[in-house]
Amino acid sequence: MDNPLISVIVPAHNVEKYFPKCIDSILKQDYRNLEVVLVDDGSTDTTSLLCDQYAQKDSRVVVYHKPCGGVSDARNFGVSHAKGEYFAFVDSDDYVTEDYISYLWKLLKAVPGCKLSLCTLFDVYPLLNKIVDTGDGTEMVLSAKDCLEMLCYHDKVDTCVYAKLYHRSVFENIVYPVGRLFEDIGVTYQLIDKCPEISCGFKSKYYYIRRDNSIVTSNYNKMKVDMLEMTDRMASYVSTKYPDLKDATIRRQVYARFSTLNQMLFTSEDTDVKKEMISFIKDNERSVLKNSKTPKRDRVAIYSLNVGLWFYKLCWRVYLKVTKGV
Repeated sequence: MDNPLISVIVPAHNVEKYFPKCIDSILKQDYRNLEVVLVDDGSTDTTSLLCDQYAQKDSRVVVYHKPCGGVSDARNFGVSHAKGEYFAFVDSDDYVTEDYISYLWKLLKAVPGCKLSLCTLFDVYPLLNKIVDTGDGTEMVLSAKDCLEMLCYHDKVDTCVYAKLYHRSVFENIVYPVGRLFEDIGVTYQLIDKCPEISCGFKSKYYYIRRDNSIVTSNYNKMKVDMLEMTDRMASYVSTKYPDLKDATIRRQVYARFSTLNQMLFTSEDTDVKKEMISFIKDNERSVLKNSKTPKRDRVAIYSLNVGLWFYKLCWRVYLKVTKGV
């Protein structure tokens, strides 16, 4: 079939402020053979009503109302109920270009037997009124191993569930971990590794809204450390199957510690966790620094932390102010 049914799965929970822009962008796709699966995950605002209104206006929209189980539960529900031969995802507070689906489909069908394609993101910073294009316009076909290596280095390939088009068979025996944060990290590498070839288009078609204006003060909670477990699971899997990617997975593990540490810098909670993360970074810093593929930001972070936590904290404040306006 030239234009198979593609299910766009949208988990939604209390997003009335952003929901219309998101759904309108999906319904305006130039690829028309869509099933738009809206999973209302126990919303208590007008999101539920908005879902039903969209279903009344467009026959391609299918709505499911369920008790709140979290984004992983909603995604799993959407996957199990979607009827399309292919799946794509959009988070309910983001939006996409009009050719989001058609571009991913073009990439996928260009490679016989391909079951996964991906594109890059526009990072949107509302406080700075700034949009950053993370792509470079290139297109290529990668093996699972090469794609995983790029993912470990944050080299245009991301762990996010969105900005990808999947054949439904890729999800057989794979579910998102319910009740955990950073569920994408725990699943995307498995989906990639089920595909001998991944068709990659590093053109940005997905607008990812970075709503992190409270990152300095109150956005840490104990579940943030889920990133460490999810990353370590991925690292163990990848380095076991592809031993020559060990340096790449160590880099990713160190990055996860820095990312989590940044969330905790301005709290007095979980001191032992902070110490463990800093210890892990220091134990592996030599491997990361001698790795020619390590991003410059990682190197600066390690050098800053070696001066002292106080200095690293100061540098992080400056970085947030310059890049995110907070």
